[in-house]
Amino acid sequence: MIEDAKSSTEMPTALDAAQRRLELTLDAAGATCGWEWDIPARRLVADAKFAAITHQDPVALADGVSTDRFYVSIHPDDLKRVKLAVAGILAGSEVFSKEYRLLRNDGGYRWVHARGRTIFSENDEPMKFVGVLVDITEQKRTSEQLRIAQSAGGIGTFEHLVGFGTITVSEQFCRLFGLHPTKVLPIRTLNDLIHPDDDPLIDLSGPNGFQNEQDIEFRVRRAADGQERWLARRGEYVDDLESNARRYVGVVFDITETKQTQESLREANQKLSEIARDSVRDRNRVWKNSRDLLVVIGLDGVFRDVSPSWQQILGHQVEEVVGQKVLDFVAVDQREAIQPELKKAIENLYAELDATLIHADGSERIVSWMTSREDDLVYAYGRDITVEKQQKAILEQTEDQLRQAQKMEAVGQLTGGIAHDFNNMLTGVIGALSLLKRRIAAGRLDELDKFIDAATSSAHRAAALTHRLLAFSRRQSLDRHSIDLPQLVHSMEELFRRTLGEQVEIEIMTGPDTWKAVTDANQLESAVLNLVINARDAMPNGGKLTIETTNVTLSQADLAKGETLRPGSYVVLAVSDTGTGMSQATIDKAFDPFFTTKPIGQGTGLGLSMIYGFAQQSGGHARIYSQLDIGTTIKLYLPRSTEGEPAVDQAGEEDSIAPRGEGETVLVVEDDDAVRLLVVDVLNDLGYRVLEAIDGTQALPYLEGNGRIDLLISDVGLPGLNGRQLAEIALAARPTLSVLFITGYAATAASRADFLAPGMEMITKPFALDDLAQKVKEILTK
Repeated sequence: MIEDAKSSTEMPTALDAAQRRLELTLDAAGATCGWEWDIPARRLVADAKFAAITHQDPVALADGVSTDRFYVSIHPDDLKRVKLAVAGILAGSEVFSKEYRLLRNDGGYRWVHARGRTIFSENDEPMKFVGVLVDITEQKRTSEQLRIAQSAGGIGTFEHLVGFGTITVSEQFCRLFGLHPTKVLPIRTLNDLIHPDDDPLIDLSGPNGFQNEQDIEFRVRRAADGQERWLARRGEYVDDLESNARRYVGVVFDITETKQTQESLREANQKLSEIARDSVRDRNRVWKNSRDLLVVIGLDGVFRDVSPSWQQILGHQVEEVVGQKVLDFVAVDQREAIQPELKKAIENLYAELDATLIHADGSERIVSWMTSREDDLVYAYGRDITVEKQQKAILEQTEDQLRQAQKMEAVGQLTGGIAHDFNNMLTGVIGALSLLKRRIAAGRLDELDKFIDAATSSAHRAAALTHRLLAFSRRQSLDRHSIDLPQLVHSMEELFRRTLGEQVEIEIMTGPDTWKAVTDANQLESAVLNLVINARDAMPNGGKLTIETTNVTLSQADLAKGETLRPGSYVVLAVSDTGTGMSQATIDKAFDPFFTTKPIGQGTGLGLSMIYGFAQQSGGHARIYSQLDIGTTIKLYLPRSTEGEPAVDQAGEEDSIAPRGEGETVLVVEDDDAVRLLVVDVLNDLGYRVLEAIDGTQALPYLEGNGRIDLLISDVGLPGLNGRQLAEIALAARPTLSVLFITGYAATAASRADFLAPGMEMITKPFALDDLAQKVKEILTK
């Protein structure tokens, strides 16, 4: 009943059987070839004979092609009337019968007789147009020859004078019966050559003794060769006024080819009728026995018909459903959301949607629908996927639990790696300070520098690890500027070579037209160095490392689903190696925050995570391209700079003596006692007048008072009022006041350009006290 709504597993069963029967019919017919036209799908399937006679690819036609291919090779003079006849079939006519010409290989034309019929649904909608082609070229030729023969007197003619047992015949008449040419033949001799089941040539058995004048067709076994041929007789009585006698004047001609063609058509039509009946019967069987939902819906959203499976699946009687609206059976909480999907199914030829329907017992069933619209009706096939959805939900929950377990395992690995690294660093700091304390107590002041250097080196390593942690969490403060990437990469080339060693060849390819990028130069240096070290570790036996910069403009189509990257212009920094490469499973986890393939103590799992976090925080992205045993390329996408400011100087700064103050007043607000102690102490030593507070509450009286304050130094992450809020209050009271923020972690200060207002500066913990002194002096002398 709903051909297009049948399931992919059920629909071919009935049609394949019908198609097979059609093929057997055509094989039996010999001269015939057949087609099947799927009206809703506009799809034509035909056999190899049809393909041959219309000069088309038999494989393509067997698989199904556009219905436009039906008209291939038709004579231009016949095409219009054939198309009109087909249009009638598509509009609902039942029978198709046309004679027309098809182009031959030699450039001529053959005559065919196409006969077909429409297969309707139970709603009287035309669904299939099936038919056969019969080559009637010989029939047409015979008819033409007969016409010529009639006009030229070459057909068999005879006369029978009433009351005589003989007839006068022509030579052609004798040839048709296989007799020697003669002028007179006995009627009995001729009738003995005619098939006993057929009418005799002359029949005087009627009550009045006259020959029946109706046209007859009969089979004759030719006397000369025994060949059986079909002949036709046409004639009438003529009154001879002169002799006062009646004569029957007739003609005889061969119709063997015509009869064979008619028989082929008759057999094909009979088979077509059987196919149509079987197709309807098969379709009804599918409708009644389907285990899935088959429904017909009007454009008003009302059920016109539903298959009996509705009761088995949803518990409602068919009579209870027909005439009701689709939305009446949808779960109440989903009706509003499902309405746009239902509208799409009504407005479009095809649609797919999932809907939660209510069972008669009140439970919910999730049904996946496929719909097809034809005129004013929507045919839909629905499959109950409730169990599949439940299993999927259980699977997703299990996967979430597995991911959580893997994350906890990774956290343990991360903790072990960080603990190992921090213990080494703290040992260096604590051990060096302990030795310093002992030596000073013992008065041994020589060689103190090496212990101070050891403590400082360990502290710097700890600071670097902290920066990696902040980069991974995207909480470090970025000082974004316009950066010349080629200049930055070349400035690090010597460092790369020392890091890689002699076994790894390095090639740097940076074009002079490379755009400038907007990012933090220090963090970018750290990220590139990290990538170089990873590449070195992936090439234990040596190889080649390539660093390349390119420009790229990405459209929405270039972006992968789920990426945070936005369309725009980017500078790409690519680091490639010829190392061991990564499997797809490793690539999928490479940017995960706790993932590492290195043993505990040799990696924290923060390297690529830090790089990814840094790229994301910069407004860019990172991608991995890798194949096992071939190598890996990691690309950093950094936003293109639109500013004309010069590139940041990447050259190392020379040691300088901390500049002294000139008695300026500095308010220090820091909740960490040790940090506050160090900052206050160094500023006092440099000649500044220092006020201190542990939080914003203690700092407000200083700021709201009349005392002199030249500079506010504040931690960002203060309890209560944070540093940014305190600065706004301070500037409201003292508009010319300068502000310096010190921060180690600030969720709201990830971008300095976005966080800082005019008159504000920032320095990141941990910092050297000399750097602090230099920054304070720069601010106060502006």
